[in-house]
Amino acid sequence: MPGFLPAAEIPEIYTVASPNERLVLVVSLDQDGVPRYAVSLDGAEVVEPSLLGLWFQSRIDLVTGFRVTGVERRSVDTTWEQPWGERRLVSDRHNELLIRLSARTPDRRLDLRFRVFDDGVGFRYEVPEQDAYSQVRLVGERTEFRVSRDARAFSQPANGDLRDGQSYAESPVGVLDLVSTPLTLRLESGVHLAIHEAALVDYPACSLEFDVDSIFRTRLRPSSEGYRAALTVPFVTPWRTVQVADNAVGLVNSSLILNLNEPGVLEDTSWIEPGKYVGAARSAQRGYKAGSGGDRRGPTTAEARRYIDFAAAHGFDGVLVDGRNRGGDGVGQPRLSCIEPYPDLDLDAVSAYARERGVRLIGHHEIGGRAAAYESRMDEAFASCEALGVRQVEIDHAGKASTLQREMANGETRFEWHDGQFAVNHYQRVVEAAARQRIAIDTDEPVKDTGLRRTWPNWLTRNGLRGMAFAARGETPTPAGHEAMLAFTRMLAGPMDYSPGIFDLDAEPRRVRSTLAKQLALYVVLYSPVQGLADRPENYSERPRAFRFIVDVPTDWEESIALAGAVGEYIVMARKERDGDDWYLGAVTDAHARRLSVPLDFLDPGVAYVAEIYADGANADWQVKPGAIDITTREYTPSDTLELKLAPGGGAAIRFRPVK
Repeated sequence: MPGFLPAAEIPEIYTVASPNERLVLVVSLDQDGVPRYAVSLDGAEVVEPSLLGLWFQSRIDLVTGFRVTGVERRSVDTTWEQPWGERRLVSDRHNELLIRLSARTPDRRLDLRFRVFDDGVGFRYEVPEQDAYSQVRLVGERTEFRVSRDARAFSQPANGDLRDGQSYAESPVGVLDLVSTPLTLRLESGVHLAIHEAALVDYPACSLEFDVDSIFRTRLRPSSEGYRAALTVPFVTPWRTVQVADNAVGLVNSSLILNLNEPGVLEDTSWIEPGKYVGAARSAQRGYKAGSGGDRRGPTTAEARRYIDFAAAHGFDGVLVDGRNRGGDGVGQPRLSCIEPYPDLDLDAVSAYARERGVRLIGHHEIGGRAAAYESRMDEAFASCEALGVRQVEIDHAGKASTLQREMANGETRFEWHDGQFAVNHYQRVVEAAARQRIAIDTDEPVKDTGLRRTWPNWLTRNGLRGMAFAARGETPTPAGHEAMLAFTRMLAGPMDYSPGIFDLDAEPRRVRSTLAKQLALYVVLYSPVQGLADRPENYSERPRAFRFIVDVPTDWEESIALAGAVGEYIVMARKERDGDDWYLGAVTDAHARRLSVPLDFLDPGVAYVAEIYADGANADWQVKPGAIDITTREYTPSDTLELKLAPGGGAAIRFRPVK
């Protein structure tokens, strides 16, 4: 229960431990009234004493001169259910510490709220109502993360163009400049950290800047006017998060980011439908250009019908009809229209045909970075989607570099970062407008995921990083270890519409650094509640036995467990289907061949299983023999150990069915 201590009885150092008491957070004020925090695991510091505070344009800053005026503590031990997700039930066990600070000359107040879980910590600033502040413009945070200089970092540069799809890379922390979050770190002890944020609302996204003192300093994305955020007091910031685990797989098994978001606001979520989809633009990776400036804009009526037939024949849930709205690519169109297709697509006829075949259309809004133009028509566009029976829309925000257009009151057009406060609020308005029309969203070129899918479960997934489209287009080659890197970095933020499933692995120059078995395994390894298929129907028809796994694999899960792995090298994931008894396992490796022994004790006790195994075949190798695959069956029990042999760039995909 929350408690309060008079200021005279409060010590200068305050601690809060995790429920299992292994993780301890310490908050202190120095003689100048400057707040700091530190984090230790089993008595060893993993985050050294690091500064806290906020700066404003008014110079009435919240960084120094504080004294503690109150402390509140509470403990939470509860379980909540996701309407869809990587696991149905999420355990939320944490201990909370709230420290109330005040300062004189002038009067200033700041609350610091800390939550300590068994798998990490979260903290945020809370600025209560006060005379010194009303409307403020934030210019920065003093938030630091001091870590050992001997740590290894797995990071992505922060200032790149989203359309470039920059990869994560391993390096010493000392060579880093400005990097995105999630940032994954491996300490010399083997302990792994992941620094990120949760519940990003009405605030700019943060990046991390490293300096010579082994400090990562929070850097907030600026607005076009120079400040970071325009805020009304009272307000709270997003949570700053540090996930802590004994090994890499512990990071993957954490639900800390979700637990730091507010509960869902939608009373009815029955219309939100996870599933698999096919679409011509996904196949465009293997052949043609979308957009009116290319050879083709997207699927014609005949092409859409062909994909609908394919989806219906294999039980897929949706067909993505994209590259079709006028003005979305900004070519020859003065005005954006999200509801007006090009003449060679009869959307009404295609929609009617999809309903006849028991398939839903997935809409696509290409907005070319024109946020204001889109917002002026999005209610109309979502209503039009609902009338057509569309329940999901992919929104492609691609514009000039990584920016969105902002229309000022004086008629001036400015460009704002895709993850500044303006853009964060734009994405929020879009997902709320979609919810009013019972539409779920897949965001392309998005602001990064911070767990808001808990609050707004119609925000299904997003892209925004190097997905299979980049690998398939053959621009800058995607490393063979890319997916094993994503699992421990980008995927810690939330679902990603990676769209695997390339079967045409010999295509040049668009050679994908993957075997066929790895393409199947990615449907288990990289989570998304909606999974796209990246190749053409005819390529799947040529390999029907391998394609069977894609047909069978679910996208909604009862439980998910990372079993083994190392960042950027390999990962083994197991997931149990929701409302069913089958388990699925996916394993992928980098450019190195591996032999792995995987205990099967995650399977339900006392049950025997038939394993349908899709493994790299003899002499499989992404460079010379990517299509070699062995498809076999064998019985296993939970007491058995699975032996896997992964080829260079390879993988394995397995379905475990209870023996009837």
